[in-house]
Amino acid sequence: MTLDFLRQNGIDVDCGLELLGDEDLYNETLGDFIDESEDRLPKMQAYLEAGDMPNYAILAHSHKSDSKYLGFTTLAELSYQHEMESKANNQSYVSEHYSELMAETNRVVNIVKIYLGRD
Repeated sequence: MTLDFLRQNGIDVDCGLELLGDEDLYNETLGDFIDESEDRLPKMQAYLEAGDMPNYAILAHSHKSDSKYLGFTTLAELSYQHEMESKANNQSYVSEHYSELMAETNRVVNIVKIYLGRD
């Protein structure tokens, strides 16, 4: 699988390469994102269900930053909105838009897993 596969699926690979320097480090960081998402996403859901917006905001911030560094532009934008709204304690916004965030997260995770041969 080549980086073009990621590009064809809407990932701004060049942004990630610019920040991380080379393809090997980029690929390693993609793998880290997958691993961290498997830990982060259940925690985000638990915080949302508990109404714990401060801790949800911390994880949304991490999700945004990782997404931005790796070139997941849409996911970074959605995560940013979740970060800002949870910091404002707007639980209704977070609840109403959570499925949208998770759908884009899952889309990106699946693309990266295919690219890395982890599917």
